[in-house]
Amino acid sequence: MASSEYMRNRYARGQVPWDHTDPPPEVLEFVPTLPPARALDLGCGYGRASIFLARLGWDVDGVDFVPQAIAEARRRAEEAGVAVNFHVGDVTRLDFLEPGYTFALDVGCAHNLEPADLTAYAAEVRRLLAPGGYYMLTARLSPKTSPDAPGPRGIAEETLRAAFAEGFTLEWMQYGVDRPHDDVVWQSGWFRFQRNG
Repeated sequence: MASSEYMRNRYARGQVPWDHTDPPPEVLEFVPTLPPARALDLGCGYGRASIFLARLGWDVDGVDFVPQAIAEARRRAEEAGVAVNFHVGDVTRLDFLEPGYTFALDVGCAHNLEPADLTAYAAEVRRLLAPGGYYMLTARLSPKTSPDAPGPRGIAEETLRAAFAEGFTLEWMQYGVDRPHDDVVWQSGWFRFQRNG
């Protein structure tokens, strides 16, 4: 996939402007309200959210398809003195993970997926998240006019909502600040779904 190659190349060149010390403020605000249990970090990159969760006592699995990102995430977790289970894997095929997570997080992964892959991804989140558990994500909401152009695909809000209509309740949503990316201004959004029991 063009988007997959794009992401691998960005990591290889060290062009990862999303590499911050802490997770986004929305994550920092919500996660401490939950009792620590099992968490899943989808598209974990260098592991900043996974490490944050582990520091709070969560049992964390982080998944990313870029081996270089996972290698660096493991190094950073060791440096931070926390245990995180990092996996090189495809977020649409998570058969190596068992259900029972109470929190799943996606900071900018789902908006890169092709429509069929988004369906598979949503099915995996539905399978893995325990009833009552939370799935929180942020996504680029403005789809590109040319799907072959490099960078995040973007996703229409209605497409994202529809992907998680079955088995979830959208309990909170907030639009982000419009930001320029690849000379296009796009809008982001935060979503928090709860798994129906």
